[in-house]
Amino acid sequence: MNHSGDPALFAQDLLDDGEPEGEFVTGIASRLPRKSVAAGALIRDEAGRVLFVSPIYKPYLEIPGGLTENDESPLAACRREVHEELGIEVHIGRLLVVDWMPTHGLWRDSMQLIFDGGVLDDDRIRRIRLQADEISQCEFLDLDAAKTRLRPSKARRIELAYRAMLDGDTLYGEFGRR
Repeated sequence: MNHSGDPALFAQDLLDDGEPEGEFVTGIASRLPRKSVAAGALIRDEAGRVLFVSPIYKPYLEIPGGLTENDESPLAACRREVHEELGIEVHIGRLLVVDWMPTHGLWRDSMQLIFDGGVLDDDRIRRIRLQADEISQCEFLDLDAAKTRLRPSKARRIELAYRAMLDGDTLYGEFGRR
């Protein structure tokens, strides 16, 4: 049984693991690199189109999701962010893609995960209530129609996720490429 994102289970797991490992070289932990981790959901309508959101703070489309918080698993972050952004509960299924993004401008390198968000029927779509202070609109689009409104690496990553969803795979990418 999968208990990912269960705070009580994680707390127990930490206790069961015992004392944290100490540093063998004093100060090394503070000098190690840190990566950001983001998790999104590939949500489709009954026609197979992908749900995209328009964040108010960037000119490109995104899929629902966002950055993990401290001590939050990627799966828990995906569930939280999708619920916050769309205002509905969405079953977040299996992991489709793990994609590494290099440092780019201000943004340090990161791991981008995409989970299967399943298919929404018309009734669930009508119940979507966008987080107005973050998302201006949402729409279902075919991947080809969305490409011109996505960063190229994001388009490649979402194509990988769609392929993984269709094939029953989990894929690894680097900057959206296999």
